[in-house]
Amino acid sequence: MTPKYKRILLKLSGEALKGKREFGIDPDFINYLAQEIKEAYKTGVQIAIVTGGGNIFRGLAGSKAGLDRATADYMGMIATIFNAMAIQDSLEKLGLPTRLQTALEIKQVAEPFIRRKAIHHMEKGRIVVLGGGTGLPFITTDMTAAMRCLELGCEALFKATKVDGVYEDDPHVNKQAKKLDKISLDEVFKNDKIRIIDKEAISLCRENKLPIVVFNMYEKGALKKAVLGQQIGTTIK
Repeated sequence: MTPKYKRILLKLSGEALKGKREFGIDPDFINYLAQEIKEAYKTGVQIAIVTGGGNIFRGLAGSKAGLDRATADYMGMIATIFNAMAIQDSLEKLGLPTRLQTALEIKQVAEPFIRRKAIHHMEKGRIVVLGGGTGLPFITTDMTAAMRCLELGCEALFKATKVDGVYEDDPHVNKQAKKLDKISLDEVFKNDKIRIIDKEAISLCRENKLPIVVFNMYEKGALKKAVLGQQIGTTIK
């Protein structure tokens, strides 16, 4: 099995990591995700992972509740590190080599994010888990994922979601909305009904011709199929 992509970045939302729980981390679901990542890794693809933090704390929600926006965003970055540590632990329990890097320095826990070092780790076959966002407030984890994807020379951004791809309209509101197997970055950027990924992140991918693969993380084997180039979810390019 030869992967279609040599190197990818996988974006895992915090909402996804809570599994069936109302908040926090669901260990059973994290273990399931780790197994899915392992199956994809076995194809030979190099993997970097960016985690969200919405299952623990969401900066924008915190600011709306009265916290200073920058303070709330830093709290959200720390939440992403919680999730990154959990993902790393589950991957290592499956025998996979990993490195955890964070944009906020926590020397006792992780390496600081250094672009060349992260690339070196991936070239050596290690999965690089990235926490702490960009280390700067006012930037979403979707935007972080797009930025890191480009920085690390990844060939595609893989967005793991709860739905099986991109729809022409919100499928929860419009039951007749059709799923799209392929769509251009231009169309996604211009269509305000498509909110699967932040517009800022779409704009960055569009400028740099970086494809995005949107797939359902709950579908067993979906990540591996997408890595192999099989039709799964939606490809935006």
